[in-house]
Amino acid sequence: MEDRLQMADGLVPQKIVSVHLQDSTLKALKDQASNKQAQILQQNPEPSVESKPEPDVMEHVGGDDLKVLGAQPTEGKDGTSGREPAGEGDVGVGSIEHCHLHLSSCHECLELENSTIESVKFASAEKIPDLPYDHNGTLEDVADDICLDREGRKVNITGRAPNILFYMGSASQESLGRFQEVRSVLADCVDTESYTLYPLSRESALRDPWSDNCLLLVIATREAIPEDLSQKFMAYLSQGGKVLGLCSPFTLSGFQVTSKSVLRETVQNLVFSKADQTHVKLSVLSSGYVYEEGPGGHLSLGKLQGHLENEDKDRLIVQVPFGPRGGEAVLCQAHLELPPSSSVVQAQEDFNLLKSSNTRRYEVLREILTTLGLNCDLKRAPALTPLYLLPAAEEIWDPLMQWLGKHVDPEGVIKSSKLSLKFLSSYTSNIEITPSALPVVTDVESFLSENFNLQIYRQNLQTKRLGKVILFAEVTPTTMNLLDGLMFEIPQEMGLIAIAVRQTQGKGRGSNAWLSPMGCAVSTLLVSIPLRSQLGQRIPFVQHLMSLAVVEAVRSIPEYQDINLRVKWPNDIYYSNFMKLGGVLVNSTLLGETFYILIGCGFNVSNSNPTICINDLVTEYNKQHRAELKPFRTDDLIARTVTVLEKLIDTFQDKGPNGILPLYYKYWVHSGQRVRLGGLEGPEVWIVGLDDSGFLQVQQEDGEIVTVHPDGNSFDMLRNLIIPKQQ
Repeated sequence: MEDRLQMADGLVPQKIVSVHLQDSTLKALKDQASNKQAQILQQNPEPSVESKPEPDVMEHVGGDDLKVLGAQPTEGKDGTSGREPAGEGDVGVGSIEHCHLHLSSCHECLELENSTIESVKFASAEKIPDLPYDHNGTLEDVADDICLDREGRKVNITGRAPNILFYMGSASQESLGRFQEVRSVLADCVDTESYTLYPLSRESALRDPWSDNCLLLVIATREAIPEDLSQKFMAYLSQGGKVLGLCSPFTLSGFQVTSKSVLRETVQNLVFSKADQTHVKLSVLSSGYVYEEGPGGHLSLGKLQGHLENEDKDRLIVQVPFGPRGGEAVLCQAHLELPPSSSVVQAQEDFNLLKSSNTRRYEVLREILTTLGLNCDLKRAPALTPLYLLPAAEEIWDPLMQWLGKHVDPEGVIKSSKLSLKFLSSYTSNIEITPSALPVVTDVESFLSENFNLQIYRQNLQTKRLGKVILFAEVTPTTMNLLDGLMFEIPQEMGLIAIAVRQTQGKGRGSNAWLSPMGCAVSTLLVSIPLRSQLGQRIPFVQHLMSLAVVEAVRSIPEYQDINLRVKWPNDIYYSNFMKLGGVLVNSTLLGETFYILIGCGFNVSNSNPTICINDLVTEYNKQHRAELKPFRTDDLIARTVTVLEKLIDTFQDKGPNGILPLYYKYWVHSGQRVRLGGLEGPEVWIVGLDDSGFLQVQQEDGEIVTVHPDGNSFDMLRNLIIPKQQ
């Protein structure tokens, strides 16, 4: 049920049974439900924290499939079904709304998103710069960046990347351990499907463009903040950034951190004021420092405050708004980041006090993080599911089974350096599934998925070799590892592709993570390229071809040519030049005279959150042009993308870069774009195209055209471009 089913009193659903009710019975149930709802509304009870349902953050996309993508299939002998899920308008008879669930796709938020291009900008943990700040904006414009949900909480729509960065001070084993400690407690509080959590070193903080791509900066070092770094943090705040200080000397003008040694590492009673003016009382571990007014004038405080229940009412938590662009900091001198089991807590009595307040500690943390714009609606990590081996064409099945029989060990296992695949005729729940040992079911007849329709995939796959053999999983760690043990042995005409509905350990460029929520088309495709070929001599073009294939798969459909889907160098898929929808990751291995290339690709199809998706663009196009374009499915778009990619590869092999560059330039976002070399103070240049190897070419002020490379930072490939040294 994807956590959509809310039941009272902690009941856990064991079975869902459908029954047929006569119309008269349905009417009676509807009347009874309406009367009961009226009584509930009259009583208007105060909901408790424990029983309050979590908001549903999933957007359910209904509607028929595209006519151009094939007729609506009926259930076939392969066990697949072409039936679409019910749309948002299909509400069950007699259903009652027990509470106001704020949907991220609600009318009010969608209207605001449609009018604010900065509302959402990022499709993954990849790093993309903000749009330029409009200096003509007003305070009202800033206020528009905060949307209140139905419970009055602030929801981030500022367009910043879903990254939480942690500054822990100088690099040491102690700071590494502290990072793991702080990261762990925040990961327990926020929706980890919506954010990625990274450490920020001093060197990276001073060098890289992190401030453009940070939703929250957590400062959790006990060391003094160097002046140059403090200026960076203050500049981030002035740009509308959010800061959480955890037992750090970092503070703002108008406040000072004062030592009170009598409080150091002692358990104290804290009174915390929430945004709604209610209070939470709890036991906390004090750092031994408090906040007092200092030089620089009095600052207006936010509603979040925390003071000790002592004679001085020492302030341990303050919320401080900063600047006209919505920046704010919440500073804490209570160890909210430390669990009661921390080594700092020595006495059994202190442990007991902190343990009894642990639930309230998390309540305070979530209140702080929500106020700073984060989503703290928690979801359980989905359990891993078995893989299914599926043929895209019936005629390939027998040769595939013969090949498989010759390559598995006596226990039916194929091992690689990353995992082992155990091929089985059927799956039972007692078979263990781990990230390193995955069962693969070979019985096609038993396959059934609401999220992947084999018949629709087959209808839209028109290839000679690519994507012919599918390894499918509802939930898997990452598709990038699934083909590892098969890629060098399987015949090329049995083109492998791994497809997942969700990933738990998705991979992005470099050390980046890739968020893979429901509705994202996630796949890894195996492509073999001869070394001595046009593309074999220009392997960097593979990522460009894949990004282009995604865009062309949509915009080549009649009536969809004006959907503003574009490519961004080197490996991103964008809505216009504003928001990222997806990306590509390529791993290549040269064995003999052949490149074996794994192309990982993820792009948002129907998941409107945490960013934006292709179906959002279709919906907006329909609204603006009074059209009736159908929404997409992930299975049809993956198949269409693979089909287009094979055609692009064939064209490239025949004609070289000039065979595909006109189409690439038609869809790319960089025409006439200005960038700076080496950093913010570097010389300004104009992007003019790609060179023969797929790298960017820019024109300098003197008219000279040169090739530039990224400097290796993982935040933004177009920032800090450098001219490579000539060999």
